[in-house]
Amino acid sequence: MKYTDDFLFEMPKSDLHLHLDGSLRINSLIEMAKKMKLELPSFTEEGLKENVFKKSYSNLGEYLKGFQYTCAVLRDLENIEQIAYELAVDNQQEGVNYIEVRFAPQLLIDKKKSLTFESILSAANKGLNKAKTQYNNSDEVKIHHKPEFHYGIIACAMRNFGPKNYSPYYTNLFDVMNYTDPTDVVHFAAMEMVRASVELRDNKSIPIVGIDLAGQEEGFPAGRFKDVYAFAHKNFMHKTVHAGEAYGAESIFEAITECHADRIGHGYSLFMPNRILAPEIKDKNKYIQDLSSFIADQRCVIEVCLTSNMQTNPAIKSIREHKFKDMMDNRMATTICTDNRLVSNSTVTNEYRLAADNFKIPMKRSKDIVAYGFKKSFHPGNYVEKREFAKINMQYFDKVAKKHGLV
Repeated sequence: MKYTDDFLFEMPKSDLHLHLDGSLRINSLIEMAKKMKLELPSFTEEGLKENVFKKSYSNLGEYLKGFQYTCAVLRDLENIEQIAYELAVDNQQEGVNYIEVRFAPQLLIDKKKSLTFESILSAANKGLNKAKTQYNNSDEVKIHHKPEFHYGIIACAMRNFGPKNYSPYYTNLFDVMNYTDPTDVVHFAAMEMVRASVELRDNKSIPIVGIDLAGQEEGFPAGRFKDVYAFAHKNFMHKTVHAGEAYGAESIFEAITECHADRIGHGYSLFMPNRILAPEIKDKNKYIQDLSSFIADQRCVIEVCLTSNMQTNPAIKSIREHKFKDMMDNRMATTICTDNRLVSNSTVTNEYRLAADNFKIPMKRSKDIVAYGFKKSFHPGNYVEKREFAKINMQYFDKVAKKHGLV
C-alpha cells in the first residue's frame, strides 16, 4: 500500500525509544557550547554533520562519539530544560502525541554545579511540561480537535562505565570505591538510580514512568542487574531494556525472564543465529523460534529503530535486510522509534517513511504498529486513562486515513 508523506506526517504517532542526550537541536548544541566555553570539533552545523553527527558510521563506537559533547552541554539545568522543551515541540510539530524521553541522570550529575538526581530530572520535567501545557491549550487541540500531547520520563542505568570516562559522577564513584571491582561499582550506581527514580516519582511527582539499561551489551548481560530490576518491579515501575542491539537472542531472553522487561529496546539480533554464543544452546534456530513465539504471545513490544540499527550495524548492507521483516512475519508487537533524532538525523515520520518504502505493511498492520505505541506505552496516568488516550489517538488515526483515502 502506498502511504503519502502527508499521511505519515499527519497521522498520530508516538516515540517510546527517544534519548534526550541524542536528540538535541544541532544549533542549540552549538550555542550552548559557546556559552559554556566548551570545545566542539566544529561550531557550524555543516562541520558537526561532517565530523560527528554523520549520515553513516563505521561502528557503534563512532556513533556514540557525539554523546561526549551533548552530555557536556546538558550539565546545566537551564540547558536541560530548554533541550527537553525543544524536543517536545519538535515532536508535536510532526504529529507525535506521546513521547517517552530517556537518559542516564548519572552521566550529568555534578554537585559542584548543583546537578543532582532531583534537579536534573526536575529540569527535564519542567521543559517537557511547559511544551505539553502550551500545546494542549493551543488552537491545534482546542479548535482543530487534535489529540493532546503527553509524555513520560525513562531513567537509564548504565551496563558498563570504566574509571576513565567523561562523567563526574562515575569518576567520583570510582575514586571513593577504588577497592571495589568496576562491575560492582556500576551495579551499585544502577541500584542507586532506580531507588532515586522510585523516590522522585512517588514523593516529588516527577513522571518517571520506567527504567532502562543501556550501554555496551556484549560482556555485560542484563541478568547481572536482575536485583535492580526486581526492586523496580516490586515498586510498580515499568521496565525496558536495551537488548539484542549488539548481542544475540539470549540477551533478550535474560531481559524478559530475569529483568521482567515489559518492552525490548531494538531487539535487532533476535533472528540472527550467528550471534547466539551461549554453548548450552545447541539448536539455535529452534531457540529463536521458541523465543520469538513467546515474546509475540506475551505482546512484549519491540522498540524498532531502523535508521539507528543501520548506522550501528554496518554489516546490514540494505534496509531490507533488517529483521523488522522477521518481526512482522512472526506477528510480534512492534512500534517505530527514532532512538536519537540528532545522532541518527531522523524523525518519527522519517522512520515510518523508511518502513513503508521497504517493507510490505498493509493498512491494518500499520494501524497496529501505531496502536502499540500508545497501548504499550508507560503512560504516567492509570490504565483507564492510558486506554482512553490510546482510543482518542486511534480514532484520530482513522480520521486522517479517511482524509487521505486509505479506508
